[in-house]
Amino acid sequence: MTSYEAAGVDIEAGDRAVTLMKEHLAKARRSEVIGDIGGFAGLFDVSALKKFNRPLLATSTDGVGTKTEIARIMGKYDTIGEDLVAMVVDDLVVCGAEPLFMTDYIAVGKVFPERIAEIVQGIAIGCQKAGTALVGGETAEHPGLLGEDEFDIAGAATGAVDHENLLGEHLVRDGDIVIAMPASGLHANGYSLVRHIIKSANIKLDAHVAEFGKSAGEIFLTPTEIYSLDCLALHKGLKEELHGYAHITGGGIASNTARVLPEHLMATFDRTTWTLPIEMEYLARLGGVAQPDMEKTWNCGIGMVAIVTPSQADRALRSLAARGMKAWACGVIEARRGAQGAALVGTYQAR
Repeated sequence: MTSYEAAGVDIEAGDRAVTLMKEHLAKARRSEVIGDIGGFAGLFDVSALKKFNRPLLATSTDGVGTKTEIARIMGKYDTIGEDLVAMVVDDLVVCGAEPLFMTDYIAVGKVFPERIAEIVQGIAIGCQKAGTALVGGETAEHPGLLGEDEFDIAGAATGAVDHENLLGEHLVRDGDIVIAMPASGLHANGYSLVRHIIKSANIKLDAHVAEFGKSAGEIFLTPTEIYSLDCLALHKGLKEELHGYAHITGGGIASNTARVLPEHLMATFDRTTWTLPIEMEYLARLGGVAQPDMEKTWNCGIGMVAIVTPSQADRALRSLAARGMKAWACGVIEARRGAQGAALVGTYQAR
């Protein structure tokens, strides 16, 4: 006799995973959420948008990429969800939008309820850090397509911004100051290169690395920094003196910053204002990665940049410092020279 379970799908395990999730999901709510997890759709009371004069909805979707493979090898699943939230909500905040709610999608080869609950725990923690509600999600079992230990995660979020507070290239001016917010590590980009170096250099993820003071696997699983609340607070404080943000993800500092600049301007970053993160130095050394390749693959220590008027740069730095964010002025906006929308100059500070 043939059954769904015989085909590799364990419905009871899926139900148990949902039960284990609920204690974490309860912590990732906002007052506008209607009902509990488990329905066919998440509900959010949009009367909250009445506070806006001309509300614009913003949406973003993303995943974590092959960083999930590091989590699988390490058997550590409680942080990868934070990466997912960061990759989604910090794209929204670039235009000034407040992330309101999020949904997730987890695909697995086999449902291990405790493992699913750990992943969702990380997503819930991330949503708390971002001030975002987790209103629903889906866990799909794909036997035959994914190995029993394999999984992938993705998510989508919706935010809102008042039209009069919309950030972007229309505001950026020649002479604006670029402020850097530090990355917490590799974040969730460039892991195909990371994994290639791990394999070619025979790096043992569970082995202690003196440079790190912990194992390589622990360093590579450091959760992505979530900047949304810091960015929203800075926007509220500076108002029209803040012109834009750039979330430094795949492609590195230069290419992501160029995305938020008008065609006649460029951003020039001064490498002498910060130190290259130790894990990137380590990987570049073991993998023989040239600096240009490194800078177009990894964040090189900057996870988010803010573009502000020169007169408000110090105020912006003080505001972020008061929130525990050790930001610094790292560059300037100026007239474009050639085709480049952004460039890095100088030499990184010595460690």
